[in-house]
Amino acid sequence: MMTPLDWEYYQNSSFMSRLGNTLAADSITPDDYNVIYFTGGHGVIWDFPDNEKLQSIAMSIYNQGGIVSSVCHGAAGILNLKTSDGKYLIDGKKVTGFSNSEEKEVQLDHLVPYLTEDELVKRGASYEKSANNWESFAVADGRLITGQNPASGKAVAQKVIETLK
Repeated sequence: MMTPLDWEYYQNSSFMSRLGNTLAADSITPDDYNVIYFTGGHGVIWDFPDNEKLQSIAMSIYNQGGIVSSVCHGAAGILNLKTSDGKYLIDGKKVTGFSNSEEKEVQLDHLVPYLTEDELVKRGASYEKSANNWESFAVADGRLITGQNPASGKAVAQKVIETLK
């Protein structure tokens, strides 16, 4: 699924070193950022939803006019974000994330604690997905930008850039 540009970055030792030395959430000052991007991968299903520090960072960025974005299972990072009135940020918003059909296709639906698509819908989101699994698909609803699967990273980035302009 990697594009030639993906491979170029993957093989760039300086870039990969920076990825391997990312800042801890505790050292982040949200005022210094315009965007938060929740990455995918199955591990984030456990790591993101109840991480209060990440929630605080994301909502600080969003409340100062910034963008909250995710791709694939990274949508787990937006599941429990709440506005100042206690409503889920995704309530009534168009979003996407790893679909139930993709989870079933990779045969991990019985191993994960929940299906991302189902949890987005439970919190009031209007879930959208591509007609076919594994196609690039991204949705922007104002400053909330989400991508469906690993193929959607570039589409999310493009929508983030468009929104920042």
